Amino acid sequence: MNLRVPAWATLLLLVSLAGPRAWADAPAQRLPAPQSSAHKPSPALATAVFSGGCFWGVQGVFSHVRGVVHATSGYSGGGSATAHYEIVSTGATGHAESVKVTYNPAVVSYADLLRVFFSVALDPTQVNRQGPDSGSQYRSVIWFADPEQQAEAKAYIARLDGAHVFGAPIATQVRPLKAFYPAETYHQDFMARHPDHPYIQAWDVEKVVALRKLYPEFYSAKPAG
Repeated sequence: MNLRVPAWATLLLLVSLAGPRAWADAPAQRLPAPQSSAHKPSPALATAVFSGGCFWGVQGVFSHVRGVVHATSGYSGGGSATAHYEIVSTGATGHAESVKVTYNPAVVSYADLLRVFFSVALDPTQVNRQGPDSGSQYRSVIWFADPEQQAEAKAYIARLDGAHVFGAPIATQVRPLKAFYPAETYHQDFMARHPDHPYIQAWDVEKVVALRKLYPEFYSAKPAG
C-alpha cells in the first residue's frame, strides 16, 4: 500500500477482470480448527500481533472479529527511531506493517485468531509481498509475546502444512515481539473511515466478506472501536 501511487484505476480493472483474490495463490477458505488452545480463558484482556501485508486490511479483518476490543495498526521488527510510515516504506528498517489485536479470551481464543489470520487476512504462501505491495515491510509474521503463543503458532503452521491445505508451504514467520509502535493516526481504522477508498475496494473489502461467509460464528457486523 502506497498513498503516493495513483494507479487505482489499473488495479481495479485487473481485479474486475481476474476475479476476487486474483493476486493470491491461496484462496480464502475455512480452515481446520487449531488444537485446543494452550491459553486458558481469562477475564483479563490479551493481545496478539500479526503482520500480513498492508495493515489497513489486516486491521479491518480483526476489527470485525467478535471478542476483539480493538485492533491497532503499527510497526514491529525495527527500532523506535524508524517506526514512521515514510521510513518504513523504504523497506530498509526491519519493520513490518503490523496489527496489535486486543481481545477478550473469554469470547475469542488466540487459536481462533490464528485461524482467521491464515484463512482470510492474507495469503500466507507469499514471501515479502501481499497483493499489489512488495517489500520486506509487507512480509507475513506472527509476533509472539510468550512461549505459549510461539508454540501454538508453530503447531498450527505445521498442521496446515502437513495437511497441504495451501498449494505451497506457509511462508509466515514466527518471531518474538520486541516492541510494537502504533502507526500514524491517519492509518488507524482506515477501512472503517474510508470504505470507498479504491485500495480498500480492490484488495480489502473481500477479506471482510470472506470472514462473514466462512466464519459467521466469529463475525461481528460492528467493527471494534
